[in-house]
Amino acid sequence: MIAFASVVLMQAAITGAFTHEYIQFIMEERIGEQALQLSKVVSSLPQIRQGLSQRDVSQIQPLAESIRSQTDARFIVVGDRDGIRFSHPIPERIGQKRVGGDNQRALQNAESYVSKAVGSLGPSMRGKSPVFDDQGQVIGVTSVGYMLDSVDHTILGYQKSVLTMVVASLLISIFISVLVARYFKRILFGLEPEEIARLYEERNTTLETIREGVISIDAGGRITTFNRTALETLELDEKDLQGKSIREIFPQSDMWKILDSGDTELDREIEINGKPLIVNRLPIKVGQQITGVVSSFRPKGDIEQLSRRLSHIEQYAETLRAQSHDYANKLHTIAGLIQINANDQALELIGQESRGIQELVHLLVETIPDPVLAGCILGKYNRAHELGLELVLDPSSHLTDIPRHIHPEQLVSMVGNIIDNAFEATRHKLKQQPDGSNQIILSASDYGHDLVLEIEDHGEGIAEENRKRIFDKGISSKSEEGHGLGLFLVKSMLGEMQGQIDVEETDSGGTRFIIYLPKQLTQ
Repeated sequence: MIAFASVVLMQAAITGAFTHEYIQFIMEERIGEQALQLSKVVSSLPQIRQGLSQRDVSQIQPLAESIRSQTDARFIVVGDRDGIRFSHPIPERIGQKRVGGDNQRALQNAESYVSKAVGSLGPSMRGKSPVFDDQGQVIGVTSVGYMLDSVDHTILGYQKSVLTMVVASLLISIFISVLVARYFKRILFGLEPEEIARLYEERNTTLETIREGVISIDAGGRITTFNRTALETLELDEKDLQGKSIREIFPQSDMWKILDSGDTELDREIEINGKPLIVNRLPIKVGQQITGVVSSFRPKGDIEQLSRRLSHIEQYAETLRAQSHDYANKLHTIAGLIQINANDQALELIGQESRGIQELVHLLVETIPDPVLAGCILGKYNRAHELGLELVLDPSSHLTDIPRHIHPEQLVSMVGNIIDNAFEATRHKLKQQPDGSNQIILSASDYGHDLVLEIEDHGEGIAEENRKRIFDKGISSKSEEGHGLGLFLVKSMLGEMQGQIDVEETDSGGTRFIIYLPKQLTQ
């Protein structure tokens, strides 16, 4: 606001100074021109010419005074070549020498002109014109004058009017500037220009730093903002996006619909230019008005890879926790047996645990040599013991021929999620039927053209009409938040590997999940 007012004040000062000088120049020029024209008229009058020729004051003085009284001239003086006055506003000065010394151009050059000089009445602006006789000879000079003090007074009157107008304009401009400044500050959320510039740089740096692609559109659907990640993800150039309509660049995107609905879309799966993406879309609002939409997105594969990594880490953490808890219980038991001198029973328990783990480890080494998948199964085995369940690996399992396109982390994520669901289902059934089976059976096979994984539980089973819905995102039999993602991720990974999964009911009423993974992908 101060800058605004300063600019207005400076403009008013410059305009006022220029107007002041310009009015003074114009008024002096106009008054001088008026004096000159009147002097020319007087010098051309026959009575003036005749009076000078006959040196007759009685012909010149009354006429000159009559003309002066009818105009606003301060004096009309007619003199001969010797400078003797033949007319003057003060009659006593008639016949005396003229004062001023500015008659030479008229007398010698026969020139009409305007001059400033100090005469007998004081400083004045004069119009000088030569008087000619019948033979064309200069016989005298007419001088029509305006006193400089009256000229300055006239100019001052105009300047006061202009100054009043300038001051009024300045006050009005400052008032308007204040209103405009307040308006802009309101729409700019009270930010100063320096703060806006800093936020703009921070915004650009932030956009280029984040690993998600970002595109925003204005109320007309034109693309206004995008970052480098968006260009790289969509394989586009900057010129392909800047200022273009979202419908023109991405006809299959319905981002523009957010402008009408104002809804927020989170973690939505779409496909643009043949690329599966996970997108988030939020409307941009100023007050209650939607002024645009911003969308952030990442390739679906990145999200799933991140989910797999997190799931993998969670599996290892769960494995370590289960082993630590299980071994702590057994160590406490062994310590207790030793304290009561039941050494034989302590040695027998140690032998049993050692044989059980050794048998499973030996079976895993022979059937599933991959350390990541084997470690996951071993961890689930310990977790099952902790929950009062038993994870059984089918001795006929064989999984050594794993193709390169199937990553062990993917197998761990799929197997781990399904086994966890099997634990929950079996425990729930045991609460209702304590004498039921507590086994979860896992088998794996790499014979033929597919890898086949089977996980069978002894839970209550899944109704046939619900067997397809369990793979939808957010669908779960548990009411707590955070469930309903495991089987959804399994289905997503199977889609990438061109695999499939079947859900069957077992003879015991439980559920069997069968995963088929082709060893070779079709183009």
